[in-house]
Amino acid sequence: MDITTEEIKEVTIVRLAGRFDAYTAPTVKEKFLELQAAGRAKLVVDLSAVDFVDSTGLATLVAGLKQCRQAGGDLKLAGLRSRVRVIFELTRLDWAFQIHENEMAALSEFQGADDVA
Repeated sequence: MDITTEEIKEVTIVRLAGRFDAYTAPTVKEKFLELQAAGRAKLVVDLSAVDFVDSTGLATLVAGLKQCRQAGGDLKLAGLRSRVRVIFELTRLDWAFQIHENEMAALSEFQGADDVA
């Protein structure tokens, strides 16, 4: 799993690539903890390069969402491929997360569209 981050004002974009499963989830969890320790509670997680998510990956995202909300922020998802989106729909987690077509759409939820550029 490749993880990259980018900060745009008070929002951190976390880009994941590869399989998000029991093997790779601890790395993502560690990244979320690092961001939380740095006071970064507004996250956009870009899953456009993720081709598989298992229950451990889902649980990691739910834990990240909870951490962000407890810190006064939020965690939004962006760019889900159709097979990943189906997993969220089957588990009803599409009701728990705000899911956006792309990073810019998710960013605009955190800040005014004029401020994103």
